[in-house]
Amino acid sequence: SMHFSRFIDGKYEAPVKMSAGINAGEYIAHPYIAPDESYLIWDMRREDGLGQADIYISFRRKDGSWLPAMNMGSTINSDMQESSPQVTHDGKYLFFTRGEWKVKEDGSRNYVGKRYWVDAKVIEKFRPNS
Repeated sequence: SMHFSRFIDGKYEAPVKMSAGINAGEYIAHPYIAPDESYLIWDMRREDGLGQADIYISFRRKDGSWLPAMNMGSTINSDMQESSPQVTHDGKYLFFTRGEWKVKEDGSRNYVGKRYWVDAKVIEKFRPNS
C-alpha cells in the first residue's frame, strides 16, 4: 500500500496510509509524483484493469486529499502488464514498461518487457476541471 510523509521544518512526519481510493488493489508499486505534487501515477492490479497490472493516476485536491485512482485507459494500458510510470524532467513524455511474465522450460519465470513513451499531455485528459 502507499503512504505519504510530509516534510515539515526539516523533518519528515510519520507516514500516513493513503485512502482506500488509492490503495484499492494488489501489487501497488512504482509511484511517481509530479514535481508540483499535483498528481500521482503508479501501477497496480485491480478488478477494473485491462490486463495484468495497469497504470493509474490520482490528482491532489486543493485541500490536500487525493481523488480516487483512475485507470489511464487503453492509451497506456493493455492486456499485458504496464508498470513503472515516469514523466521526463521537462514534463513532455510519460515513459512506462509493458511486458509479461514468461515461464521457461525449467518452470522458472522471467519478465520480458520494454519501455514505451507517450506525450505527457495524456495526463491532462484525466485532470479534473476544478
